[in-house]
Amino acid sequence: MNIHITGYGLITSIGLNTEENVASLRSLRTGIAKGRLDNTKAYNVGEIHLTNAELKEQFKLQTDGSRTALLGMAAAKQAFEGHVLSDQIRTGLISGTSVGGMDVSEIEYKNYLNESNHNPDNYKHHSSGTSSEQIAQELGISDFVNTISTACSSAANAIMMGARMIKSGTLDRVVVGGTDSLTSFTISGFKSLMIFDDQWCRPFDDTRKGLNLGEGAGFIVLESDKSLEKTGKKPLARLTGWSNASDAFHQTASSPDGHGARLSMNEALRISELQPGDIDYINAHGTATPNNDLSESQAFQGIFGTAIPPFSSTKAYTGHTLAASGGIEAVFAILAIRNGYLYPNLNFKTPIAETGLTPQLDFEEGKNIQHVLSNSFGFGGNNSTIIISAV
Repeated sequence: MNIHITGYGLITSIGLNTEENVASLRSLRTGIAKGRLDNTKAYNVGEIHLTNAELKEQFKLQTDGSRTALLGMAAAKQAFEGHVLSDQIRTGLISGTSVGGMDVSEIEYKNYLNESNHNPDNYKHHSSGTSSEQIAQELGISDFVNTISTACSSAANAIMMGARMIKSGTLDRVVVGGTDSLTSFTISGFKSLMIFDDQWCRPFDDTRKGLNLGEGAGFIVLESDKSLEKTGKKPLARLTGWSNASDAFHQTASSPDGHGARLSMNEALRISELQPGDIDYINAHGTATPNNDLSESQAFQGIFGTAIPPFSSTKAYTGHTLAASGGIEAVFAILAIRNGYLYPNLNFKTPIAETGLTPQLDFEEGKNIQHVLSNSFGFGGNNSTIIISAV
């Protein structure tokens, strides 16, 4: 059975839609800068410069929700545009998030401490599952709604779960991806782990010190053969491979030799019935942390040997959007296939000493790209890989 992709949408710090994102990618324009909000203005972050009220107005959103939910609605509405709900097509939504409505909870907790305008009812937004329900409500989807929260691999795992539900015949069509907003909690958390870089992040560079956080959302629409027969939608790409593997090496670090990443990539290749040499581009997890980039580089060498395809991390553009990253980067993968794009790895100067690998440095277009491999790795050794292929 084919898993067809018939829609995609995203919102990031480099653009409110796919066209704006591509323009930024092409012009090497990062969205990472000093934040404008109280909880971000001291840091370099990938912030979307719209208030919650402006998000609702910009995207004509009818459903109230946390910032995480609103960002998810914006991207999911783009992805689902032109799709029609029908009793004959079982449609679901699976959203990944790690922040959920924590942005609302932080505001209310401050109000509680200040004893001013405290409204306990707003804590209803806090649950991660609430954001998924609010996105589904905005789209009118009610057949199946679920939430994945596996840290930075959440959106990739949501995509996998959607594919498995289509393969099993449980759903005919499913909107999958992820969304996360910037919060004080996540900024403080990554700073406490000493992997938050005060300068611009440098994925795969020998001088890398840590990540820059970002916010955003990315969703795609998966459909079965049966669904396509009824909807008549034209496939834009195919999801051909996926895998999740846990090496359980450490609560917050990847195995230093890339063992878990190799497991994930190998299994995704097996499911897709592809060989390593068939991959034309890798959108790497590439967080710019010392541990991840060395581990992922060694995993590339373990899988591809000396014939590593062009690879890059787009997180130097968007910031690390945590649970949303796999959804955003899935959209980048689709755009790479449909337009022949290779994305540059910004801020790279010096290869990692242990591996000597140089990522893609220029924006290129018109390339023949049939298969893109995209990695998303989360805390606890939760390693996820998807493979997106041309129609």
